[in-house]
Amino acid sequence: MPQLEVDGAALTYDDEGPRDGDGVPLVFVHGWTANRHRWDHQMTHFAERRRVIRLDLRGHGESSGAGVRTVAELAGDVIALLDHLKVDRAVLVGHSMGGMIAQTITLDHPDRVERLVLVNSIGRMAYSRGRGLLMAASTLVPYKLFVATNIQRAFAPGHPRDEIRAYGKSSADTPREVVMTLYGAMRAFDVLDRVGEIRVPTLMIHGYHDIQLPVQQMLRMAKDYPDAVVRIIDAGHELPVEKPAALTTALDRFVTPARG
Repeated sequence: MPQLEVDGAALTYDDEGPRDGDGVPLVFVHGWTANRHRWDHQMTHFAERRRVIRLDLRGHGESSGAGVRTVAELAGDVIALLDHLKVDRAVLVGHSMGGMIAQTITLDHPDRVERLVLVNSIGRMAYSRGRGLLMAASTLVPYKLFVATNIQRAFAPGHPRDEIRAYGKSSADTPREVVMTLYGAMRAFDVLDRVGEIRVPTLMIHGYHDIQLPVQQMLRMAKDYPDAVVRIIDAGHELPVEKPAALTTALDRFVTPARG
């Protein structure tokens, strides 16, 4: 389990697959309170024929560190990892907050990104009344209850409860300081007026039942992308674990070079 020291954090990452495989590496970036194992299905599938990289963002999963105040600082961690691994150009795949990080990298380092995939992600935060009330109450309820409630809302109706509880427990292991600080970072994130600058082919995959970041918010962003493909899947906000095979298939179609 390799780690990279970056500005006081030890970032845990996986780097798998053939170096001479199909296309540039795929780089997977998870979302808020999650960890790199959200991408297990995709890693297993793609590592058979191309290089795939994923990391635990600082303060998440098996990475240490805290104190990051902006999405741009998290993007800097990803760039530091790519520099360390000597990856000059990649396909970035980001879920939720990870998609915000991926957009930031694409805007700030367009030469490093060949294609962009946004999974349940948006360019500007706009919370529903229910989500706003939940976040406002976050200081008044036990931390684990707060996280569990957020995770419950993230899944589409009917998802197995034992899986939701397992993901809730995993998310609650993320330190409260990290969770609440990055909530503020996401609220401050806003690239909606700049997405027209993103010139790389982009795939936007969104769960139809997402109430955390509703599909209408994604569509508002998609209309301004010069080169975007939109896919809507019957899932909630946690698409990588709700419908992993459907996500993998959509990714494969988008990133795999056509064969003659």
